[in-house]
Amino acid sequence: MHAIVRTIVGAQTKFQNVEIMETRSYGKCLVLDGRIQSSLADEFVYHEALVHPGMLAAARPPQSALVIGGGEGATLREILKYPSIRRAVMVDIDGEVVELCKKHLPEMHQGAFEDPRTEVRIEDARAYLEHTRDQFDYICIALVEPLEAGPACLLFTREFYRLVHDRLTAEGTMTMQGGMTKIGEINFFSAVHKTLREVFPVVAGYQTFVSCFGTPWGFMLAGKRVDPAMLEPAAVDRLVGERVRGRLDYWDGITHQHAFALPKHLRKAIDAETRVSTDAQPLVFS
Repeated sequence: MHAIVRTIVGAQTKFQNVEIMETRSYGKCLVLDGRIQSSLADEFVYHEALVHPGMLAAARPPQSALVIGGGEGATLREILKYPSIRRAVMVDIDGEVVELCKKHLPEMHQGAFEDPRTEVRIEDARAYLEHTRDQFDYICIALVEPLEAGPACLLFTREFYRLVHDRLTAEGTMTMQGGMTKIGEINFFSAVHKTLREVFPVVAGYQTFVSCFGTPWGFMLAGKRVDPAMLEPAAVDRLVGERVRGRLDYWDGITHQHAFALPKHLRKAIDAETRVSTDAQPLVFS
C-alpha cells in the first residue's frame, strides 16, 4: 500500500519484528510484525483519538496515568499535555522497540521520555498490574493487535480488564484501540466491547479514520461513572481549554460528537455480539 523510500532500522527482538521506515506519502512509520502502528504524517489523529476522550471524560483533571504499551512515546506525549498530571507510568514489554523509537522517532515522542513526570518500566504489563497496589486516574492500553501466539493475547481478556478496573480510581477512565471497524472486519471490535461490558459499568465505542491504515479504526472508552457519549461539543471544548496545555490538531467537541456517534451497522454488531474474550479463550487476529 505504501511506497517505501528507505528502511531506517529493522530488527527481530525477543517479542516481535520491528521496522522503522520512511514512506513516500506518510514519512517515517513504525511497523511491528508487518503492521503499521503509526506514521509521522497522521499519528496525531490516532494518538489524540486514543488519549483525549479518556482524559477529558475523567470527572476531575487526572493526576496519574498509566500507559500499557506505547513504544514510540506519542501516547505519553499527549498525556503530558495535561499540567494536572504528576505521574505518567509507561509499561512496555519490549525495551528494544522503546530504545529504537527514542533514537529514530524523536518527532513522535517529542521529549516525552525525558519529562520528569515520566516513569518507563520494561516489563510485562499484566504482571505489573497484578503486583502493584498503585491506582491511576487514567489508563491507556496502547497495544498491537493480539496476533496468534503474540505477546499481547492475554491483554485483551476479561481477567485482564478486571485488573485494569481495580487499578483505576473511583472516577477513573480507560481507553484502548479496538481494531478495524470496516465492513467484514468488525468482529474484534464488537467482541472487545462485549468483553469490557462484563467488567465496566460504562463502555463506549468510538471510531475515526486513520489514513495510513487505510481503514476506519475503532477505540473503546471504559469507566465507572462518566459516559463520554453524553458530553456535548461545547462541554468538550470547555474541558480542552481548562485541562490541556498545547495544541490539539484533531480532537475537539465536534470530532468527539462524530466519533462516538457510531453508525447503525456497528451498533447492531455490538448488540448482537455474544463472544467474551477470556484467558482460556482469548481473541486473536488470524
